[in-house]
Parts: sequence; C-alpha cells; structure tokens
Amino acid sequence: MIDIDYQSRTPIYAQIVNEIEKCIIHGKLKPDDQMPSIRELASELGINPNTVKKSYSELESKNIIRSVSTKGTFITSKIEEIVQNKIEATLQNVLKEVEELKMLGLSKEEILERIK
Repeated sequence: MIDIDYQSRTPIYAQIVNEIEKCIIHGKLKPDDQMPSIRELASELGINPNTVKKSYSELESKNIIRSVSTKGTFITSKIEEIVQNKIEATLQNVLKEVEELKMLGLSKEEILERIK
C-alpha cells in the first residue's frame, strides 16, 4: 500500500502522508476504512513508530484521518474535499514552475507548446 523511497530527500513521514493521500485519491482507501495501527505500519515499513505517529498527526491535522478512542484510526468521509485540496496544491506547484520558466525566458506560448 505504502511505497517509501529511503534514498529520497523527502522525509519519510511526508512520504507516508503523500502515499496515503494517493491511495485515497485512487480509491485504494475509502471513507471509514481502518488504518493500520502506528506500531503495525512502523513494523511493516521497518521504521520508527514515532515517524508513523508524526505522519498520522499530519494526516489528522489535514482532516484526512480521525482517531476513535479504543477503536483505531479511520479515513474520514471527506474524500472529495481531500481530492480538491490536493488538486489546488498541485496547481499551485505548477504555477510556481510556470513562473520559473517565464523567468528563464520562455513565453506562455512556448511553455504551453512544450507541455503539449
């Protein structure tokens, strides 16, 4: 389910967050699906449980998962909102890259042509 690149410069906790978001967007994880416990996921990935805990905290702050006392951690039912937020974040990254290309001397037309 979660693919971690241990050679990446992206922190492992952020990779976990991104991978879980991708699983939701691609329908591998659905609303109210139960997530593995922190210890289970840490053991599966061969990482420190504190790293998974940090990922889960980040996901909870983004309202992607919710913890239910004594029951576990679950995907929220706000999937459409998650998808829209991911789209907006991705578009913001694209806009920054387009601005960078403009500063390097490419026109809008050249950028669009190269993208096509």
